[in-house]
Amino acid sequence: MNDATTLKTLLIPWDIPPQNFDFDLVISHYIANNNQTLKTKITIIILGHFSIILCGQVHGALALRFTPMPASVVLGAQWGDEGKGKLVDQLAQESNWVARFQGGNNAGHTIVLGDQVLKLHQLPSGLTNPDCQLVLGAGMVIDPWVLEEELDKWKESSGESPEGKRLWISERAHVNLPFHRLYDGADVKIGTTGRGIGPTYRDKIERVGVRFCDIEHRRTDDEWLQENAGRMTSQLNAHGVSGLISASDLKESLDWVAARFGNAIKPTGLMLDLALRQGENVLLEGAQGCLLDIDHGTYPFVTSSVTSRANATHGVGIHPGHIGEVYGVVKAYTTRVGHGPFPGELFDEVGAYMGNMGHEFGTTTGRPRRCGWLDLVVLRHAQRLNGFTQLTLTKLDVLGGLDELEIVVGYDLDGQLLSEMPVCSEDMAKVNVVTEKVPGFPHIEMDEWLEMARDANENGKGYSALPDGAREYVEKVEAMLGVPISSVGVGPDREATIYKV
Repeated sequence: MNDATTLKTLLIPWDIPPQNFDFDLVISHYIANNNQTLKTKITIIILGHFSIILCGQVHGALALRFTPMPASVVLGAQWGDEGKGKLVDQLAQESNWVARFQGGNNAGHTIVLGDQVLKLHQLPSGLTNPDCQLVLGAGMVIDPWVLEEELDKWKESSGESPEGKRLWISERAHVNLPFHRLYDGADVKIGTTGRGIGPTYRDKIERVGVRFCDIEHRRTDDEWLQENAGRMTSQLNAHGVSGLISASDLKESLDWVAARFGNAIKPTGLMLDLALRQGENVLLEGAQGCLLDIDHGTYPFVTSSVTSRANATHGVGIHPGHIGEVYGVVKAYTTRVGHGPFPGELFDEVGAYMGNMGHEFGTTTGRPRRCGWLDLVVLRHAQRLNGFTQLTLTKLDVLGGLDELEIVVGYDLDGQLLSEMPVCSEDMAKVNVVTEKVPGFPHIEMDEWLEMARDANENGKGYSALPDGAREYVEKVEAMLGVPISSVGVGPDREATIYKV
């Protein structure tokens, strides 16, 4: 018999007794034939990573078909802060699993549930669905101390402690240690969050990092503890940070992580693969945005991980063939936190209006976000990299009250018209934007937006429920990008979303 992992269909003749095909999950099933149960009980030992559909009797054989299910991905299409958390929270209500695939506590996802506001940094946004399994994937760098803070806040509000029950940490994810935070805090050039993300990824690439599966070995290895405590202290001193990390400090940190989260450290890639093959709904959640990608963003003013679709499956330990829907989240205007080029940034009263109306302050840092018009050059770049199957347009309500809106359709670099982003940040910083003006629409109070959203969704009105200018804006953006906009956000609340008919 061929290797079972390569088979689309496996036929087991009736007259062959149950056999062990080196699979690891045992099931028993009675085969139904003509609405009657056969007396023969068939026990088959099958690979746990496959979903099995029992097709009944087929010419004296039992047919088993392997049917992997697709996963969906949610990605930011700009410089982050697009509203991914809200969309993931909505989709998670129908998902069995939500998995983060990169980044760490430099992410900030805000979820509004009526009067309750949840600000998540590492926990997946599917937290609000009690039936949803949560995964912190292999591509993440996880700060266990910040994770504990988030979990404590969640327990205060919900009474639940999900770790080791429905919250799982990949054994391959890297540990963000106190050393990494100290080292990162000295950086002032790039404008990082100072959370130790970059230094943790650096140690990962230099192959001196600590994965969660390594903790048990490292914390009892005196030689390793002494060597790495010395390395960390030397690097801090060379970076202008005074202080000493001792071997006992390092051991104490690892001992605490092992005790606090040992029951949650699992082979999450295998778990997700099995879930998909069993037909469960899996949602992969990205952090930051496309323009902060380490390879394809506005380098060096980027994050330290790959934020694109290509890393979604890799970062959780499954193959890319699993991907189905790819949701791109786009704010109705553009914002950016920290340093780096930002074509179309507004320094006038319009930019201030967007910031005030949109409450544009970083969830993680609290820093005010820079605001500007919606940039189609940026979005075309994001679409080429990610192949969004649909877009979610967020914060459309913020633009209400502006008589005239503009959309960036191209860049002018030293007299040359560009439809694509310059690669170098120096060139990106020099461009002048080319815009197209469109009519604005009146300011609408939040309770009116909420009522409009409920009416639109309950009565099947879709975008026709939007004010004329707002509807025209959505249709214009959709036509210019060539990607369907499946929903429009008109407020922070979960219900403040209008779905396309």
